[in-house]
Amino acid sequence: MNRNLWLLAACQGLFLTNNVVFIAINGLVGLSIAPYGWMATLPVMGYVVGGAISTGFVARSQAAFGRKRAFQWGVAVAFGSALLCAYAAAGRHFWLLCLATVIAGYYNANAQLYRFAAAELALPGVREKAVSLVMAGGLLGAVVGPNLAARTRDMFSVPFAGAYLALAVVAVLAAVLLAFIEFPPAPAQGPKAGGRPLREIIRQPTFIVAASTGALSFGVMNLLMASTPIAMQQCGLPFSDAAFVLQWHVIGMFAPGFFTGHIIKRFGAMPVMAVGVAVYVACIAIALSGIELHQFLIASFLLGLGWNLLFTGSTTMSLSAYRPEEKDGAQAALNFFVLATLAVTSFASGVLVTGKGWDWLNYGSLLPVALTGLALVWLALRNARPATA
Repeated sequence: MNRNLWLLAACQGLFLTNNVVFIAINGLVGLSIAPYGWMATLPVMGYVVGGAISTGFVARSQAAFGRKRAFQWGVAVAFGSALLCAYAAAGRHFWLLCLATVIAGYYNANAQLYRFAAAELALPGVREKAVSLVMAGGLLGAVVGPNLAARTRDMFSVPFAGAYLALAVVAVLAAVLLAFIEFPPAPAQGPKAGGRPLREIIRQPTFIVAASTGALSFGVMNLLMASTPIAMQQCGLPFSDAAFVLQWHVIGMFAPGFFTGHIIKRFGAMPVMAVGVAVYVACIAIALSGIELHQFLIASFLLGLGWNLLFTGSTTMSLSAYRPEEKDGAQAALNFFVLATLAVTSFASGVLVTGKGWDWLNYGSLLPVALTGLALVWLALRNARPATA
């Protein structure tokens, strides 16, 4: 644990502040200016589509210019795209808002690598704790994000235009912090580095399960989280309640990060991820039990907790599937799977919650949860086979 890790954790918190505000307001802004109601979450979808598109560019920039310079470009894009979102919201330009969120996706893809950079800033024996600590930095987003959205909602005559401007300030703060982080030099690149082809890396069982569980767990979380503000509005609950629920959701996502790494270090990634699957099932059961504030609150908190266990576990599992010189391609592939899944679930959440309702949205979430559990069982049986023999 060192100064660089703490600064990177703060950058993670500012990144999650950006994400939480986007999730809290993009669907509502979209709902108010979209031509049709089912398009409401297209601005949310644009953010993750932009991230999926950007994974290749981000990987090349990380390889060519190193962590620090590449991360600085990411926050520069965050600054410009936040200003463009504010202009689009003020002028009620729906498609410009979607474009702005697609551009902001570059920052999303870039900052998704903070968790991998954390493992490089610590000694090999504490990589799990380093990853968990930096992810715990997202707790800052839990506190700042919902309050920032609520307090800046009516700053101008156009709802939420002020929130987008506030995100530009958040990007400036992230740029200042990044200037003080010292990243280790990148490993050697090129044919002499001995890296395997990407197709060989992604065919490993460990990589397959790490990628699939990471993507599916993030997809379930996004499917339910992106639609929660809209569902609560449809149930007659005020935005202040939605901001409160979202705050506790993000606390559930990142507060456990202070000890998840210790648990993974002791028991292993797969048992922790199995508990995450069980927490997801409990979340969906509570969400289906009713539409009062306390049910939204408890279900959202459990959704965040289940995500933390699954995503931290899958990230830790993936670290054993590639070598240091292979990290750029492998991490880009992992992020692409996550962001592509997020793109699908962002669109599906708007269609389901406005067309089929909150209950059907939760029923639909059971399928990816079941697939996540099956992937863990498959890997456990595969790993146990040589021992049995």
